[in-house]
Amino acid sequence: MGLPRDGMTGTGFTTQGDPGVQDRVEPVAIIDIGSNSVRLVAYDGLNRAPTPLYNEKVLCGLGRNVFSTGRLNEEAVRRALSALARFRILCETMRVGRVFVLATAAARDAQNGPEFLAAAEAACGHRIELLSGRREAELSALGVISGFHTPDGVVGDLGGGSLELVDVRGATVGQGVTMPLGGLALQDLSGGSVKKALKIARENLAKAAPQLETLRGRSFYAVGGTWRALARLHQAARGYPLHVMHGYSIEPSDELSFLEVVERTDAALLQDVEAVSEARRPLLAYGAVVLEEIIRVGRPRELAISASGVREGLLYEQLDRDTRLTDPLLAAAAELNRLRARSPGHGSDLIAWTDRFVATLDGPETADERRLRHAACLLSDIGWRAHPDYRGEQSINVITHAAFVGIDHPGRAYLALAVYFRHEGVAADKASPMLRSLAGPRLFERARLLGALLRVAFPISAGMEGALARMPLLVADRRVTLTLPSNLAALPGDRLLNRVRGLGRVLGLEGRIDTA
Repeated sequence: MGLPRDGMTGTGFTTQGDPGVQDRVEPVAIIDIGSNSVRLVAYDGLNRAPTPLYNEKVLCGLGRNVFSTGRLNEEAVRRALSALARFRILCETMRVGRVFVLATAAARDAQNGPEFLAAAEAACGHRIELLSGRREAELSALGVISGFHTPDGVVGDLGGGSLELVDVRGATVGQGVTMPLGGLALQDLSGGSVKKALKIARENLAKAAPQLETLRGRSFYAVGGTWRALARLHQAARGYPLHVMHGYSIEPSDELSFLEVVERTDAALLQDVEAVSEARRPLLAYGAVVLEEIIRVGRPRELAISASGVREGLLYEQLDRDTRLTDPLLAAAAELNRLRARSPGHGSDLIAWTDRFVATLDGPETADERRLRHAACLLSDIGWRAHPDYRGEQSINVITHAAFVGIDHPGRAYLALAVYFRHEGVAADKASPMLRSLAGPRLFERARLLGALLRVAFPISAGMEGALARMPLLVADRRVTLTLPSNLAALPGDRLLNRVRGLGRVLGLEGRIDTA
C-alpha cells in the first residue's frame, strides 16, 4: 500500500492516517572530520535516544604522516573535500534542519590545517568547530553519559590522531587529557614499529596517571572505530553470538591475551578480519598496544565498548536538563511502542499493572530490573502485525538488534526473552540457548515471570488502553489471583484460566480467577 499524499511532512514521513506513526521532528546531522575518517550521521531528531537516519564514512587518512611532515596529505585533503561536498547534497536531500560540523586532531595539528578548514567550510556549506583536545574529551564523556545507564569509570576515545581520557561518574565529567596516541599518529611516530609504539604509549600514558589511577575496579569505556574493530574480532575469536557493539563487555584478563595475539599477528591472518575495512586493518596493532597498556596500568573491572562518542555527546549537550535526565532505554522503547504497538497507551498500562503485581511478591526487584521490566512492557506488542506463528521470532530479531543505548547485552537478552515468552509460552526449553546464556539465570527467570504476566494481560485487555486498571492481578495467601469486576464476569474461559495457572506455576503457587 502506498503512503497517502496528504499529511506528508518535509522529511517524507506521514503524520496522518496511521496511528502507529508519530509526528516527526526535523532531522539533525553531524559531520565529523577526523584524522582517519570523514563521516556524516543524520539523526531522526534532537531527542534523548536519537536514531540514525543515514550514516556514511569515507576513510581519507587526513592524519597520516602529519607528525613527520607537519602537513595534511594532498590526496587525503582532496578525498575529504570531495566527501564533504557529497555530504552537503545528502543533507539537503534529507532536508536536515541543523548541521553540526566538527574537526579534530589532524586539522588541529597540521601546518596547513587553517587552509584546509577554509576549503572544507566552502565544500560542506557550514561553519566548522575545531575541537581542542580538552573539548574533544568532554564531548566523548558526554557521549558515554548519553549511551550508558549511570556510567562509572574512565572514557578513552581513540581516534586517528589522538587519545582522549576523561573520568565520568553518573552525569559528572572530570578533567580530560589528550595524547598523540591515535592509530595514525602512533604509526607515524614509531616508524611503523609496534615495539616502538608500545614504548611511546607507555611514556605518554605515564603522564595520565591521575586519570588511570581512578580506573581500578571501575569500567573503561572504549570509544573509537579501531577499538570497535578489535571488539568485533574478539567476538569472532570467542564465537560470541550477538554482533552488537554497544554495551559489549570484555573481561580485562581475557582481553590482554587477545591483544597480544593482535600485536604479533599479521592483520590479514586474524579471524573475521574481512569485517574490518582494509584502511583500518594496519591500525589494529597500534590500537591494541594502547589498550593493553591502559589495562595493565589502570586495572579496570571491565572493558565496555561504546558506540556513543563525540557526535552523540554533542547532541546530548543540546538537550535541556529535563530531557537529559530521561532514561535513554525507556525513551527508545517508548518510541518503538508508539511506532509499532496497536494501542501505544497499553504499554504504560502494563507498567502500572505489573508494578502493582511485583509489589506483592516476596523477592526484591532491583532498580535495574525494574527499568528493564518497564522497557519490556513498552516493547511487548511491537510484533503484532506479523503472522501469529512468527510474532515471537520477529520480536526477538527486532529487540536484540535494535539501536538501543543504556543497556548491556544481558539486558537485551532479557527484553527479547520476555516478549518472546509472551507470544510463545513460558516453557524454559522453548527459549533460545544463546539468549538464555547471555541473560544469565536470574534475568532468565525474571523474563519468564514477565512473559507469564503478559500472557494474562493481553487476553483481558485485547492490547487496548484503559482496561487493565479494573482487573488487578496480585499475590496473597500463597495464591496468584486475578480479580475481575462483576460486569466482566463473562470474560474468563479455559484459555485465560490456564494462563493464570501458568503464571502461578512459574512462582510455585496456585493460580485462580475471582469476580468482585
